[in-house]
Amino acid sequence: MPIFKGAGVAIVTPFTQDDKVNFEELGKMIDFQIAGGTDAIIICGTTGESSTLTHEEHDACIKFAVEHTAGRVPVIAGTGSNDTSTAVMLSKSAASTGVDALLCVTPYYNKTSQQGLVRHFNVVADSVDIPIILYNVPSRTGCNIQPKTYEELCKHPNIVAAKEASGNISQVALIRSLCGDNLDIYSGNDDQTVPFMSLGALGVISVFANICPAEMHKICQLCLENDFAEAQKLHFHYLELMNIMFNDVNPIPIKTAMNLFGFDCGECRLPLVPMSAAGYHDLKDCLAKYDLLGKHAQ
Repeated sequence: MPIFKGAGVAIVTPFTQDDKVNFEELGKMIDFQIAGGTDAIIICGTTGESSTLTHEEHDACIKFAVEHTAGRVPVIAGTGSNDTSTAVMLSKSAASTGVDALLCVTPYYNKTSQQGLVRHFNVVADSVDIPIILYNVPSRTGCNIQPKTYEELCKHPNIVAAKEASGNISQVALIRSLCGDNLDIYSGNDDQTVPFMSLGALGVISVFANICPAEMHKICQLCLENDFAEAQKLHFHYLELMNIMFNDVNPIPIKTAMNLFGFDCGECRLPLVPMSAAGYHDLKDCLAKYDLLGKHAQ
């Protein structure tokens, strides 16, 4: 069975003014997501600033998400690392909380060969007994999982899905051709959700869903119902809003948008810094165009 179908949210991690994890606000955000129809919560991913969370914060965020969600939707924990032993440690710890699945990014900075990817992910998968979603985002890691490598990796019973953020539609088509039903695909880019799902992807792990969970869920649901004409209309309607969430380094724009929307998410941790005045103005104007300024506070 798939881990989920539809729109999973790559949820931001809110911080207090003194730079601590704001668990009270995180609980409110999870409730907002579930009320809006989100199909899965992805905690401690890139959008959740996992790279600047301490191990203790990482564990605490995952444990909180599992407990607060309380089985209403699946919870998926980001546990990837460029150090295999660290990825194993994070994965074991997350699995012990009762999380439904893991999201494991490719090694970054030191990178590796395709054979290295096979060994790395198999070691992580051997260390747990829950499903794993591979996360391929070459623009951040400098490392791309090739289709043939996916074909080898999905032989492991715990490696069941991939978040594909390569942006390469042709690669996704080849992955689907080689792996078939042995590997579920989720789009890692909001603006490619509809074309990915037309090739058989089951949904998206979404940044945009942080402020528009119902809208992202609806787009995916229409695709799952093979109503791609209506999905395309909604996709085009929200495309400007999806795209502006990447007019700076993720998650700077979406976290800024969440604050403008009415949540209290705080700022991103260094080395990420606030948006430029021009970028902030453009983002605020776009939110106003979609009638989202302060909407959650109303």
